[in-house]
Amino acid sequence: MSEAVRSPVPPFTEETARQKVKAAEDAWNTKDPERVARAYTEDSVWRNRDEFIRGRAEIEAFLRRKWSRELEYRLRKSLWAFDDRRIAVRFQYEWKDAAGRWFRSYGNELWEFDDAGLMRRREASINDVPIEESDRRFVGGGWRDRELPLR
Repeated sequence: MSEAVRSPVPPFTEETARQKVKAAEDAWNTKDPERVARAYTEDSVWRNRDEFIRGRAEIEAFLRRKWSRELEYRLRKSLWAFDDRRIAVRFQYEWKDAAGRWFRSYGNELWEFDDAGLMRRREASINDVPIEESDRRFVGGGWRDRELPLR
């Protein structure tokens, strides 16, 4: 068991899986690498695109790099499936680069949790699509559409 408990904990129900997804969305939208990293086990293993990351220190460093490049980052996650200790999500996030070009990133994540509700494994597949600023979905503090559209 990990040193901290991060509710809700396995085994997940649909309600607690949705709570876990919303908590992750809220945490990532803070863009605070230390806060986000505390949701993972000390030895958590990640695959993020083509990068392999192990442990909280590497997670924090990764997130610092990410959010220094992905400006005005805004994320939306939705539950795809779950079982006792695993959750699958799909997500979209929007961001702009230093040159002011906007992107929407689409992806899927597979999560596995320990008994204390900390994520011990995360696998993310992500694709970036250039968008016009006028095509942004995250405006004025909320998404235009509550459900994540395919495009």
